[in-house]
Amino acid sequence: MKLIVGLGNPGSKYAGNRHNIGFMALDRIASDAGLGPWKSRFQGHLIEGRLGNARVALLKPQTFMNLSGQSVGEAMRYLKLDPADVIVLHDELDLAPGKCRYKMGGGHAGHNGLRSIHQHIGADYGRVRLGIGHPGHKDRVASYVLADFAKADQDWLDDLLRGISDGAAHLAEGDTGRFQNAVAARVAPPRSGGGSAGKRLPPEPKKPAKASQPTPAAPAEPASFTDRLRALTDRFK
Repeated sequence: MKLIVGLGNPGSKYAGNRHNIGFMALDRIASDAGLGPWKSRFQGHLIEGRLGNARVALLKPQTFMNLSGQSVGEAMRYLKLDPADVIVLHDELDLAPGKCRYKMGGGHAGHNGLRSIHQHIGADYGRVRLGIGHPGHKDRVASYVLADFAKADQDWLDDLLRGISDGAAHLAEGDTGRFQNAVAARVAPPRSGGGSAGKRLPPEPKKPAKASQPTPAAPAEPASFTDRLRALTDRFK
């Protein structure tokens, strides 16, 4: 069994925040897979079911981001799982918007939700890092992650969430390579017929031919004195 956790803050006030992309991803997975309804358990909202051949529990902690580990730790222990059975979907400042990377273990990189989970279950769990981009300066991070996605973000955000849902069964089954391929197929589909390969270049226009010039006639040879005298004599005959 896998415990798949989406991170975010509870309540409609935060629903569209960049910080809540983990909640958004879990909601899309549950909706597309026909799982539900959500039940209140482990200080969070929980669904149990199957994705592909794997049994899963989907968890959205309702403790607010900074205390996410309380909910995750309680659920993991009750379900008799190890940290390696936990996969956390969360926003990632250090990835460009729309990028998705799977990672097992490692540090929390200052993410408050991951920091709390580290405190309760350790660092040896899986993460799906969902890129939201960086505001450019650390002083702007808090307001940036707690602001809603812009309208201009909606297309790539929808593609990313669809891709996560497409690959959710592979993720639950432990095939992270196929999971990432499923996401990539949505966010960066292969182009067909693009580029200039195989295209014929238009023929170069022909240069206008130069008008032909008549060949000048060779100058006549000067007549001899005898010939000129004969011609003069003939005129007066």
